[in-house]
Amino acid sequence: MPKSTFSASVLQVVPELDTGGVEQTVVDISEAIIAAGGRSIVATKGGRLEDRLLKKGATVIHLPVHSKNPFVQWQNYQALRRLIRRESIDIVHVRSRAPAMAAIKAAKAEGVRSVATYAGIYNAKSALKRWYNSQMTRADTIIANSDFTRAHILKAYPKVSPEKVIDIPRGIDMKRFDSEAFDVRKIMKLEQEWGVLSGDGRIRFLLAGRLTKWKGQALIVEAANMLRHEDIDNFLIVMVGDDQGRSDYTKALRDSIHKYGLEERVKLVGHCADMPSAYTACHYALAPSLEPEAFGRTAVEPQAMQRPPLASDHGATVETVLPGETGWLVKPGDAHAWADAMKAAIALPEHDRFEMGHLGREHVKDQYSLPLMCERTLDVYRTLLT
Repeated sequence: MPKSTFSASVLQVVPELDTGGVEQTVVDISEAIIAAGGRSIVATKGGRLEDRLLKKGATVIHLPVHSKNPFVQWQNYQALRRLIRRESIDIVHVRSRAPAMAAIKAAKAEGVRSVATYAGIYNAKSALKRWYNSQMTRADTIIANSDFTRAHILKAYPKVSPEKVIDIPRGIDMKRFDSEAFDVRKIMKLEQEWGVLSGDGRIRFLLAGRLTKWKGQALIVEAANMLRHEDIDNFLIVMVGDDQGRSDYTKALRDSIHKYGLEERVKLVGHCADMPSAYTACHYALAPSLEPEAFGRTAVEPQAMQRPPLASDHGATVETVLPGETGWLVKPGDAHAWADAMKAAIALPEHDRFEMGHLGREHVKDQYSLPLMCERTLDVYRTLLT
């Protein structure tokens, strides 16, 4: 909970409110604003997390802020200006590139302060894309969700003052992600949905993330096949996440699983709303992204749950995972390296795994807790209003 009061009105602008790190952070900060005495308004297309915002006392305004259409952008600019005046907004906080141009321009036109959070690494291959990506740098303050992201912003936009870019890592809800607070019934329900036998003795790995090539699911299928050829079969890999319309990739994964005869070793189980129970039902987490993660919550959440992660050795996971202490850092894109790391995890004595899990939770508590992220964000707001 916030340490001090905050009486301002904050408008967060986010394209959608479906499951994801950006969307969850919008909910977390909204709750912190309200708990500290402020007002939280969210402009968005909407999504799964909308009900949670409303139940906590936030106001949700439906606008097509996800659209890149220039005409819709102009309409959003006018609508946001009216919203800022009507709700007496003090700060506009933009969470994505798509609404940045309209939202930051509206804030400046109405004389209110603005914040933009970079939750991703936006690469540009053309001058137009570079200009589009740069719109978030026009905010009064820029929040980067890791040291890695901050360094990327300053390198990509050398005219941006380093003092303007603040590193605030994403926060993890330590009460929600607590392995000691599990519900056996929820875990049994998940196992039934996954088609997994409870207590079958296999070491379980959870790979959480939308089904897309750069998240590395295909790489892990290859690594699993290598383990199988070494006669290592006491493992199960559970892949959690939607394909969000990428049906070709999902089909390719299923085809590979079938070709290698891994149907009982690798399972694609779709979306999971209860991630704490999903982590609890497994022994380790996998975060095999092929491209650097700007933060990578799927390497941090399992540490909070005392489940050591195996994560790609690049991007922000280099900051969040302590190799040999709280998990493993593995060469990105190298199936042999991932097979070796998984083999080491499978062979790790239970006592050592528990100790690694304990250190992981303490690490997250010290560096990536939700109250720390919320209070640092509210401090940014307070500084802008002084």
